[in-house]
Amino acid sequence: MKKGISPKFAILILTIILVSTVISSAMALQSSCNPSVKIKGIKPPPGKCKIGYQSECCKPGKSYTTYKCSPPVSGKTKAVLTINSFQKGGDGGGKSECDNKYHSNNKPVVALSTGWFSGEKRCMKNITIYGNGRQTNAMVVDECDSTMGCDDVHDYQPPCDNNIVDASKAVWKALGVPKKQWGQLDIFWSDAASS
Repeated sequence: MKKGISPKFAILILTIILVSTVISSAMALQSSCNPSVKIKGIKPPPGKCKIGYQSECCKPGKSYTTYKCSPPVSGKTKAVLTINSFQKGGDGGGKSECDNKYHSNNKPVVALSTGWFSGEKRCMKNITIYGNGRQTNAMVVDECDSTMGCDDVHDYQPPCDNNIVDASKAVWKALGVPKKQWGQLDIFWSDAASS
């Protein structure tokens, strides 16, 4: 005589599957990061918007998307590495937000998109960057602002995308990326282990 699955057991299994699906869907919605508002570019005043390291100036009338969040952080978070000058007079604008200082481009330092910067919670802490078959550590010293741009404070540059690790040339060198390829690189990053 064959025994089948009892109706009560089948209902229990279906209930567990349904609850798991609802929870997974809710978590996916919660972890999504949607655009906030759009801002319009304006023409920078003469002498403003320092161009270097492949930065760009806002274009008058162009719409730029802003974000108040970044994709969720995981063990290794996917991101785009960009290049920035953290030195006085460089294309990075003003002093770094974490310590109100400029930093040498020969030091491995980064700015993180607004959501990952997390209200200065990662200030002066190291992250590990994985790219080009190598890895290196860099200190978070600034925010790559995803919420605003095209103004004097942001050197009339567009807002950062929400998935940016904006790095000094020292980081690019440590990853062994040839100089002619500096600009944008798909990477992963994680919070560095504390020593």
